[in-house]
Amino acid sequence: MADETVGVVGAGIVGLATAREIALRRPGTRVVVFEKEQEVSRHQTGHNSGVVHAGIYYTPGSLKADLCVRGVSLLREYCRDRQLPYDEIGKLVVAVRKDELGRMENLYERAKNNHVPELRKISREEIRELEPHVGGIAALHSPRTAITDYPAIARAFAKDVIDSGGEVRLGFAVTSISTVPGGIEVASGQDRVRVDRLILCAGLQSDSVAKLAQDRQEPRIIPFRGEYMLLKPDRAHLVRGLVYPVPDPRYPFLGVHFTPRVDGSVEVGPNAVLALAKEGYTRTGISPRDLLALAAYPGAWRMAAQHWRTGIREYRGSFSAAAFMKDAKLYVPGVGVRDVVRGGAGVRAQALDRDGTLVDDFRIHRVGRITAVRNAPSPAATASMAIAEHITAAVFDDA
Repeated sequence: MADETVGVVGAGIVGLATAREIALRRPGTRVVVFEKEQEVSRHQTGHNSGVVHAGIYYTPGSLKADLCVRGVSLLREYCRDRQLPYDEIGKLVVAVRKDELGRMENLYERAKNNHVPELRKISREEIRELEPHVGGIAALHSPRTAITDYPAIARAFAKDVIDSGGEVRLGFAVTSISTVPGGIEVASGQDRVRVDRLILCAGLQSDSVAKLAQDRQEPRIIPFRGEYMLLKPDRAHLVRGLVYPVPDPRYPFLGVHFTPRVDGSVEVGPNAVLALAKEGYTRTGISPRDLLALAAYPGAWRMAAQHWRTGIREYRGSFSAAAFMKDAKLYVPGVGVRDVVRGGAGVRAQALDRDGTLVDDFRIHRVGRITAVRNAPSPAATASMAIAEHITAAVFDDA
C-alpha cells in the first residue's frame, strides 16, 4: 500500500534503525517516530557499553544469533560509510578455573555454529602475549569483536529518517493507542496522530506501551541496574581489549568484565541488581508504581525464588567497592579498589514470563496492524539494523 504512514514508538537504537529501514526501503511511506524524552537514545542506548558483539554466546538458530551476525556486518559498513567509531580491539573470554573449561568448550562450539569470524582457543601463554596483565588458564580470542559509539549511531539514524522525509517527534509521551477506522490513533494527551501501522520499540516501557495497544500481558519488563567502575586514567593501560568471564548459562548476564571505550576510558562491570524503578539509574531512584507492579506479578516472585543467592551477591557489590572488585581481580590481578572510581550505570529491560523464566531470545510479534518488540536485550544494539530488516519484512509481509 503506497503513501502509508507508519509510526514507531521509541527513539532508541532499535526504534530508529527500524524507522530508517522503512523510510529508505519503502518509498512513499511516511515515518513518524514518537519519543517521550527530549533527545534520542536517552535510556538503554545512551547507557550502552559500546560493544559490538560477534555472536559468541547465543543459541544457534535463535533470532539473537541470526540477527547479531547479520547486524555486525551492517553496522560495520554503516560506521565506515559515516565515519563513526568502529574499532576491532578484540575480546578474550577467559577461564580462571578448571571447572570452567567445559563451559568454555561448549561456548566455542556454539560460536563456531554462529560463524563467529577468526575465533580461536588460546593457552595461558598466548593470553599473556595479547594481554600481559590478564590472568586465566585458557581463553577464547575473538579478534573481530569491536567497540563503537551507539548514541552517535542513533543520532545518525535519526538524521537519516528526517532526511528521508520522516519525522522524529520528541517530547511525545504516548498515553493512548486506539484502533480507528482504517488505522491507529496514537495520542500524547490532547495531541493525536493517525498512522496506518504502528511499531512498538519502547525498551524499558515496552510492556506498558504494549498494554496501551491491547497486547498480551506477558512478558513483563523487570529492570536490572548495571553499575560500573572506571579504571583510573593511569591504570587504563592494564587492558588492551575486551576481557570477559566465561558466562554462567543459568543467568542471562555476562558477569563483571573489562570494557575499553572509544573515548579511551575503561569500564569494569557491570553488576546486575534489581532496580526499584524502570528508569532507576541510582540506588535512590524509586518508583512506587513500578514497585507495586513488580510485587503484583507472580513471575517476579518465582524469579526471586530461583535467583535470590545471586541477587544478594550482586547487591553486596553494589554497596562495597571491595566486593565489586573481588571478581574483577580474578581476570586482571593487578587491579584493586585503589585503581578504580565509581562510574555510571545503565538499566537493562529484562523480559520475564509468568513462570519466572528470564526471556533470553528476542521476542517480536504482531497484533493486527501493530508490531510489538517485547524483548530486545543485548545484543540488540549490535543487531539493530538486522532487527530493523526483520521487523520491516514482518510488518509489510501482507502488503
